[in-house]
Amino acid sequence: MNMDSIREKLDYLKARHRALDEKIRLWVSTSIPDPTELRHLKKLKLHLKDQIAQLEAQLMNYMPQPIH
Repeated sequence: MNMDSIREKLDYLKARHRALDEKIRLWVSTSIPDPTELRHLKKLKLHLKDQIAQLEAQLMNYMPQPIH
């Protein structure tokens, strides 16, 4: 994966993570959520966060290292 495709995927995953976070927040604030469904959504959000961290680590590998 090149740097541009990593950034694109990263932007997409961050947008999904924010949308899911907002969905959970609204759902919890307006009703009594089903615990099983809520747990599923939180696991999905965590999975997205893990994918984001992996892509950010890949981007760091593309960054030039300072010369000492």
